[in-house]
Amino acid sequence: MNRKLTIINIVLVVVAVFLAYMVYRSISRPVIFENTKRAREEKVVQNLKGIRDAQDLFKEEYNRYTANFDSLVAFVKTGQLPIVNRIQDPNDTTFTKTIDSIVGYINVMDSLHRKYPTLNVETFRYVPFSDPQQEFEIQAGYIMRGGMNVPVFEVKAHYNTYLIGLDKQRIRNDAAQRENLNKYPGLKVGSMTEPSTDGNWENL
Repeated sequence: MNRKLTIINIVLVVVAVFLAYMVYRSISRPVIFENTKRAREEKVVQNLKGIRDAQDLFKEEYNRYTANFDSLVAFVKTGQLPIVNRIQDPNDTTFTKTIDSIVGYINVMDSLHRKYPTLNVETFRYVPFSDPQQEFEIQAGYIMRGGMNVPVFEVKAHYNTYLIGLDKQRIRNDAAQRENLNKYPGLKVGSMTEPSTDGNWENL
């Protein structure tokens, strides 16, 4: 009889441990998913911010954006920006005119590295954590606003690219939730329908 009770107690302990583990797992898995997602998105956003600033500088030089990462990287590595000295026009009594003069140049690469010291322009085209390695989707063009062609660009990465290896059902759920709100299921900067260079992480 005692032996039977011992066996039953052991079984009950094993069942209790198993149930406790299942409860812990059900609670911890969403937390682990969200923490990992947040950490990965920070890396993706870093690249998108660098790409956005590079595109803005490219536009200053060429009055347009580029849809080609090779062109963007080449510009960052070899391009130069003028350093402009602006003074008030001494002959202007309305105090609305200025005189601009170029006093030097700064490398585009140096300009970006001042803001993003760890930015690697050789690899910022690639989506962090993508496996196999994938480039961000990049587009550029023009839209009409006020009767004028306005240059626009968009760079994005879907959840599926940088959340690979995580819970597939949770990725699908998050994507469906974003799509139901008519929002992009991933991270992106810029827009091909609006003259905006905002990142969608700024509105999350």
